[in-house]
Amino acid sequence: MPMKLRVSGEVAVPGDKSVTHRALMLAAAARGESRLRGLLPGEDCRSTAAVLRALGCDVPRLPDDGGEVRVRGGGLHAWRAPAGALDCGNSGTTARLMMGLLAGRPFCSTLTGDASLRRRPMRRITEPLSRMGAAFHEEGEGEGRLPIRVCGGGLAPAEHYSPHASAQVKSALLLAGLSAGVGAVVHEPILSRDHTERMLRGLGVAVATGEVDGGWRVELPAHGDPLPPLDLRVPGDPSSAAFFAALALLAGEGELLVRGVGVNPTRTGIFRVLARMGGFVEMHGAREEGGEPVADLLVRPARLLATEVGGAEIPSLIDEVPVLAVLAARAEGETRITGASELRVKESDRIAVLVENLRALGVDAEELPDGLAVRGSDRPLRGRVRTAGDHRIAMAFGVLAALPGSDVQVDDPGCADVSFPGFWSLLGAAADGGGRPRGGAGPAPARRHPDGIVIAIDGPAGSGKSSTARAAAAALGYRHLDSGAFYRAITLAALRAGIPVERWPSLSAEELDALGVEGVPADPGFRMTLRGEDIGQAIRAPEVNAHVSHMAAVPAVREWLMGALRDAGARGGLVADGRDIGTVVFPDAELKVFLVCAPEERARRRLREQGVQDLSDEAVRAEAGRLEGRDAIDSGRAVAPLLKAADAVQLDTTALDFGEQVEAIVRLARERGGG
Repeated sequence: MPMKLRVSGEVAVPGDKSVTHRALMLAAAARGESRLRGLLPGEDCRSTAAVLRALGCDVPRLPDDGGEVRVRGGGLHAWRAPAGALDCGNSGTTARLMMGLLAGRPFCSTLTGDASLRRRPMRRITEPLSRMGAAFHEEGEGEGRLPIRVCGGGLAPAEHYSPHASAQVKSALLLAGLSAGVGAVVHEPILSRDHTERMLRGLGVAVATGEVDGGWRVELPAHGDPLPPLDLRVPGDPSSAAFFAALALLAGEGELLVRGVGVNPTRTGIFRVLARMGGFVEMHGAREEGGEPVADLLVRPARLLATEVGGAEIPSLIDEVPVLAVLAARAEGETRITGASELRVKESDRIAVLVENLRALGVDAEELPDGLAVRGSDRPLRGRVRTAGDHRIAMAFGVLAALPGSDVQVDDPGCADVSFPGFWSLLGAAADGGGRPRGGAGPAPARRHPDGIVIAIDGPAGSGKSSTARAAAAALGYRHLDSGAFYRAITLAALRAGIPVERWPSLSAEELDALGVEGVPADPGFRMTLRGEDIGQAIRAPEVNAHVSHMAAVPAVREWLMGALRDAGARGGLVADGRDIGTVVFPDAELKVFLVCAPEERARRRLREQGVQDLSDEAVRAEAGRLEGRDAIDSGRAVAPLLKAADAVQLDTTALDFGEQVEAIVRLARERGGG
């Protein structure tokens, strides 16, 4: 008899991404101290936080556990022109909403992002904002593409008729009016997500909404007063909850409770469609938090029937089309999804990528100009999924991978961290006996590692993390993974290829891959090669040291590197070191250690390591200054920042010799079942 997937227990998904973006922006625009809880600690929201910091706003780092964050706002008038380009990473919401806020500020700034974001259209935002009086200078490749320079201030009131329902267009115009202190009116054919309107009303801004002439009208009055601070708990993201609802619906038995989910009517179209397909999704404990409706979702297995989705339903479930498509693969009959052409310009062309991957697994699927058709079956699903770096594609097919009898390989599970850090572990916990996607989906809990635990060691430059990790691995009989070697290797490859440093931020993952860097497994760890040449010594050269932090800030480096690192740790028995190794790469590592050391002692160690004979006070102070400068760069970057994980053990090595600090880590590992 085939094994059935059983779901059980309860899960809590991370905070709503849309609300988190807006909460950070409005808190930074307010005057006074805002208290925010439950913020999504994903990469997209951290990009928003980093952009606000670059504008002079006092925004702390987002904690991994969703704990309280206090933002001290000085009002929009306290914002200052940034020293460099504002890196939005992979976040279209960051770029588009910040365009609105920056359009009202009397200075110029440049917005950019990773390779994926630089391919996405921005003119639907810049054109109406230009009519208000802002100036936009396109500096990217292709029309309406990032980087785009924004010169704002002195806006006129606006009335915009949007041909499509778009929360990002609407929000950008409302925020521009707020920033400049002028009125703004937006007409859309149907109501799109209304988080911006709800949050502004909660802060005392008299935003008026309603149906007019068969469409929807939103009016922001001229508002010159500073916003008051926020006190907000962000509800669970319904888009994230949809993956667990899908898992429970496809299970053979049991039930799953998803707690504290935002059920804003503009976001819950997916649950209405699931009910139409025969799905069992009940809402319990309805309540309101911060102006947003919230409920607990109880989901049980169900026999799903095909349906048609389109028209006015699409805006309320546009982000859930990937999970709806994989559910359609297991429903009876043909499901047709139309009116979703916006998916062509998301993180990927989601329509094309969905159909490509469904077919790769043996599902009968057809691409439509504005959607797709999927014919469901109960055949075993086998094949490799190409995520194209799209977090929602990875998680949707991860649900199929969890079904018994499936053999689904997800090529880049790490991209789920954009919106849902820890997704794979939570999916494995909910799927009692279910499968896990292969291809680097992050480590399982300790009991599932056949070869031992994963140990993640981080710390600032010169803290000795690589040498300490290598020695600890040897003492435990583990493999050593030096993530810094990968960064150094790709830096060396770019230098040897003659690529100017100023062009590095625009490099794509494909261009990086073409350079020919590879980490080859070799006891006691991994050997770095460049087109087959061993470059283990060359990556330590001074020229590489001088440029590696610049390469680490390149957004596409994460896409290139993440899968390789997670594949290396999939079996456990590993000691890994490097920046964000415990916060992003191995967030479920059984032991995380964050090394700290006084700058002068770090400088002495670094100089000795480099064979420098002059250890005078002047030489040590100069090197300590360089290291502290490197710390500032590493801590302030939007991509892969230096950050201590909330559950990391901090180990001060200033007064320890090398043997003592290695012994301390080995002792911690053994206490956690690692030796």
